[in-house]
Amino acid sequence: MNTSSGVILPEPTTGRVDVLIVAAEHSGDEHAARLVGGLRARQPQLAVAALGGPRLAAAGAQLLRDLTGVSAIGFAVVGRLAFYRALIAEIVRWTGRHCPRVICLVDSSGLNLRIARGLFTQGFSAKAGGPTRVVYYISPQIWASRPGRRFAMAKHLDALAAIFPFELAEYADTALPVEFVGHPFLASAHTSPVRYDPAGPVLLLPGSRASAVKRIFPRLAAGFRASGRPEAVVIYPSIEIRDLITSLNPPANVRLIPMPIDGRPAPIGASAVLTSSGTMSMQCALAGIPGAVTYRTDPVTYLLGRWLVRVRYLGIANLILREPMYPEYIQGTATPMALAAELRACAEDPTRRERTAAQATRLRALLGQPANGTVVSWMLRQLEQA
Repeated sequence: MNTSSGVILPEPTTGRVDVLIVAAEHSGDEHAARLVGGLRARQPQLAVAALGGPRLAAAGAQLLRDLTGVSAIGFAVVGRLAFYRALIAEIVRWTGRHCPRVICLVDSSGLNLRIARGLFTQGFSAKAGGPTRVVYYISPQIWASRPGRRFAMAKHLDALAAIFPFELAEYADTALPVEFVGHPFLASAHTSPVRYDPAGPVLLLPGSRASAVKRIFPRLAAGFRASGRPEAVVIYPSIEIRDLITSLNPPANVRLIPMPIDGRPAPIGASAVLTSSGTMSMQCALAGIPGAVTYRTDPVTYLLGRWLVRVRYLGIANLILREPMYPEYIQGTATPMALAAELRACAEDPTRRERTAAQATRLRALLGQPANGTVVSWMLRQLEQA
């Protein structure tokens, strides 16, 4: 085991582990926490350990390590390769030692698919004859890039839970059991952190990764300033991101508010949004808040992305609708003047607001409802088969 990067996981407090969750980002922590809460409501005796964040801990999982503050993308990963290699090796070692019945990998394909491969290579996964069933929740976006990953996934994974109905067809030529379990934002237990309010402030949502926030927030702030709108709100997912945004000197009329959790406090009303292309853009789309998507990364990652990505849009709502619910401003096109024009249109053009509301309704319909129950039911079936 490589411990040069300080990656050592504690022993399970229960002496046994039924489920190990790996959720490396804030959004994964949120989705996995709802899964754990649902599991423990149905089977309170389940012993759940997790690598994730504070929401998983609050849901009753033993938090082995908080991963939500260290996630990175693109070229930024290069500087943390030693850490990620040590982390993967330690997760594999820990799993082999404690033999959880099921390990559930949540989103974060760059990390989690490597964990699945490591478990298979070491013979710890059920697919390799070991004791642990390895499953995946929230499919990697193979329909957007690197579709060939599905064959390695079929080799290493026992099952996959998809959140978009069209994803089932992407795996049709593999033996991997894939089930549509519904989108977590449409689940009955979910309360959106945002809502549409025509008299509300502008939302500025630069994302949850520090590397992205550093590049995106200054453009969002400049666009808001140039728009002449009187007030904006930034919803931040963690203290680290709050402190980073503060260090970037936001305008005086920009308020920083922590992410509401399960409706507490009440959802934040907004009249328009400038958002990164991440999870919160989907929350805003489903709430019918008009706006625009902005994405900026380092030049190397951007060039690689253009080579690998095979879809027309970056925003997930745009991809599902196959039209720009949120106009996209990528790299150099994300100018303050362009973003300011979008904010003014959201405030002054009634047809823009009406079109966004209609698109939100259609988006909900396209996401559909699962035929065989929620992700909690799916996970309970995985435990039965373990």
